Amino acid sequence: MAENYEINLKKRGRDTILSKNWQYMIIRGVSKIVCLFSYPMILFVGRGVLGPMMKTILKKQRKRGVFHVMRGINCNEEKAKLIINEMFKNLGQSLMEILYTPNLKKNNVLNQVSIDHPERIETALMEHKGVIILTGHFGNWEWLGAVPSLYGFPVTVIVKKQPNDQVTRFLNENREMMGIEVFVRGGNEMICAARALKRKKILGFLADQDGGFYGVPQMFLGKMASTPIGPATFAKKFNSPILPIFASHDEKHHNQIMVGQIMHYENTGNPEEDVARLTRKMGCLTESFVKEHPTEWLWFQHRWSTKPEDIIALHNK
Repeated sequence: MAENYEINLKKRGRDTILSKNWQYMIIRGVSKIVCLFSYPMILFVGRGVLGPMMKTILKKQRKRGVFHVMRGINCNEEKAKLIINEMFKNLGQSLMEILYTPNLKKNNVLNQVSIDHPERIETALMEHKGVIILTGHFGNWEWLGAVPSLYGFPVTVIVKKQPNDQVTRFLNENREMMGIEVFVRGGNEMICAARALKRKKILGFLADQDGGFYGVPQMFLGKMASTPIGPATFAKKFNSPILPIFASHDEKHHNQIMVGQIMHYENTGNPEEDVARLTRKMGCLTESFVKEHPTEWLWFQHRWSTKPEDIIALHNK
């Protein structure tokens, strides 16, 4: 009986993998077709077709985004709708570019991407303690990691599994193809981070999401939110420098990777307060970038899911 149960369990596992494998094959097949396009065609389809199509289909996300924009930058509904319309065009472009990633190694594509202040990345690496990258869902965040890697910087990411594991597989294969070392979230993240930072690598974090009950409460775009403490916690433990790096687009819709000033964890003898202070500083910096480039950020994220009073109640136990 036990042997039969084990055999059936293994068979179901195999069948599940096979039943989902077709999804990966379709995504990879579409990517191969997209890679036959010219880069100007990628821009045209992404911004002129895919972006407007998503805006029409994703009604709830569009409505939520308009509400968040109105509150976040204190504007009227008309302006908020214009910002969300442009955001969807940028998102459509980014999705087409993600499918186009295998072509990123070609010079004619790399020429469409610029990195300002690459010397700041080099300076941070020269501290020989690894580098923590503070970033978020701005512009094409996938190329934000891929392009520095192609330029020779040692990039590592701890990634969140997508709801569809075949999408995760596709994205991780693209990342590894670009020379990025990938750790999938779910194991011991501290061990993964330690391994990367001790090897003097760049470790990227998408830190613009809801921070959960253990995050730091602070005002973010007009409403109290929970900010993730991951970057500050790792900076404290490994004494690594933090670099804010965000992606945006220029007037020709080409990708720009913008590198900010190096930040450090400051030890005053109160670890909890020191982590909270650095986390709030990074949250304010992220908020400023959103306000300066409002069409680049994913406004429909569930950024404000955790109630600040729940965080405070948890810490007061």
